[in-house]
Amino acid sequence: MKRTIVTNNDYVRDKYKDDFDMIYIDKVDNYTGVLLKARDLIHEGYKLLTHPLSGSVKPNETPFKTIILEKGKGLDQDGLIIIEEAIGTINKFLNIEKTPDYNERVIDDCKVIDLSIIDNTINLRSSI
Repeated sequence: MKRTIVTNNDYVRDKYKDDFDMIYIDKVDNYTGVLLKARDLIHEGYKLLTHPLSGSVKPNETPFKTIILEKGKGLDQDGLIIIEEAIGTINKFLNIEKTPDYNERVIDDCKVIDLSIIDNTINLRSSI
């Protein structure tokens, strides 16, 4: 069964579009939108496979996020709790300080970091 990637990072989309079902959020600064879409999928029976706050970059320091899910059977209650808590965390951080309006070089760096995190996750968890 193919897994599903939810991302707003075109680097991730372009690299994995043939290996995963892909939901691309076509807005650069939409970390929250990725989490909300993942939450919606969990409500539709998907299981959360990657943590929505993975990596050491604070959610208000990067505009990019990638999450992997898998169609399951029933509600992934643990995944739902994790995604809801992550949405609360990002909202808390964004209320303290908004994500900066980065120049293209920094945007590129943020995309590369997000891609690297998901690359490492996929490589470490060969079951994904």
